[in-house]
Amino acid sequence: MGLTFVTETVSVSTPATSANLGPGFDSLGLALTLHDDLSARVTDGGFVVTVRGEGAGELPTDADHLVIRAMLTTFDEVGARPPGLAVECVNRIPQARGMGSSSAAIVGGVQLARGLIAGGLDLIDDAAALRIAARIEGHPDNVAPCLLGGFTVAWTEPGGARAVKLTPAEGVRPTVFVPAELGFTASARAALPAEVPHHDAAFNAGRAALLTHALTSDPSLLFPATEDRLHQGYRAAGMPATAALVAALRAAGVAAVVSGAGPTVLALTEVPGDFAPGAHWHSEVLGVDDAGARVKGGMVEHAERGPVAAGRTS
Repeated sequence: MGLTFVTETVSVSTPATSANLGPGFDSLGLALTLHDDLSARVTDGGFVVTVRGEGAGELPTDADHLVIRAMLTTFDEVGARPPGLAVECVNRIPQARGMGSSSAAIVGGVQLARGLIAGGLDLIDDAAALRIAARIEGHPDNVAPCLLGGFTVAWTEPGGARAVKLTPAEGVRPTVFVPAELGFTASARAALPAEVPHHDAAFNAGRAALLTHALTSDPSLLFPATEDRLHQGYRAAGMPATAALVAALRAAGVAAVVSGAGPTVLALTEVPGDFAPGAHWHSEVLGVDDAGARVKGGMVEHAERGPVAAGRTS
């Protein structure tokens, strides 16, 4: 029997994410309570995307849109594509700011495709969805928390990406400081050296291990746990305002880091009420999104997940 696509509209809510979290370069990520809302339905032909909010008038509105590309890649996993797709995006996650906008689009596309396939959850389980999304993105640190929610530890094996989801402690209080200017992951990665001193690698290994404990059990340790020597210092010259804000927040005792590749700054502990980042920055207090990419309609109707075959919940 051939593959069947459902006729109703499928929708998905995908959370913003912050990756690295200081020392957890390309491995640690946190889902935040700021969401893009996407919907899709199968049509008789063509690929059309409507974008409202962030990126409207700038993002592609055809098959070049990242959501469509992720959907087609997912459909190719089961060997069939629908004749056409109509996708609507209501974007709230700032584009190119280090808050996982591309991962939200990719995970959203993967989830929409799963929902539009009859029996899609059996054909493409959560473990496979993670592998597909990470392969498109190039690394799993943002797509894992976007898909699974909460705090995630992700890694890559020969068979693809894997992740575990952990529950952050009550004292984790994310605040984002978002600047007006864009940041681009490719240029931020280009600033990184091919090798780092062994003592810096050892320093980060210890801090990343401590951060896992601090985020899940003892937020009082978040300040030392968010120290980093692998990437933030090397990127500072390319985004001096971001580096200065991180330094100012940490001087005030706040566990602050560069969010992803920047230029957004993430604070994981409470920011003093009299702290003034300057007019250049828009700040917003967010929560931790525990559910991940939530899908409604089609063949996917779940927000709570059991163990993920690519890893396991903890």
